[in-house]
Amino acid sequence: MKIWSSEHVFYHPWETVSQAAWRKYPNPMNPSVIGVDVVERSVLPTGKIVSDRILTTEWGLPGWVVSLVGMNPTCHVKEKSEVDIENKTLTLNSVNLTLKNLITIDEKLVYMPHPTIKDATMLKQEAAVQINGLSLSSYLEGIVTTTMASNANKGREAMEWVIDTINTEVKELASTAKKGITELRTKIDTLDLNPSIR
Repeated sequence: MKIWSSEHVFYHPWETVSQAAWRKYPNPMNPSVIGVDVVERSVLPTGKIVSDRILTTEWGLPGWVVSLVGMNPTCHVKEKSEVDIENKTLTLNSVNLTLKNLITIDEKLVYMPHPTIKDATMLKQEAAVQINGLSLSSYLEGIVTTTMASNANKGREAMEWVIDTINTEVKELASTAKKGITELRTKIDTLDLNPSIR
């Protein structure tokens, strides 16, 4: 079993980063995730929001690894998430469903406000990779963790792209609202409110 972990700081508030995490896929920076389906979503009595999603992904492993293991390059991953608005944490736990008897990838991401940097969000990410029943398991686990590290960088770029998209949407919405209010005021100012007095 190989363990991989990392930390990253997003210089955006937790609320923005959490929203971006929900809207992360699909994105042009990390095209390996080709589909996301919400299976269940609920609000617990504690106020936490819990979701189960299935992600359809292309693992991006070298062709010889795919051939050796005999797998389809399209795989499915189960993701369970929990949003704790009161404590400002978003936790995502995922595990592969495809070829689970040969390879297990358990990944956990936790987004929380940075403890010392105002309006910044800390991401703590870790994964455990275990390959069973193959003589080169340690070597293959190393390849998978190296691929994960590369994909983590792409995922962070994707988050920044989504955050930029959200910020653009907010600016466009504010501009549209301001324009609409101005047009409404102009129409009100030109209305003849007392048509009988002429």
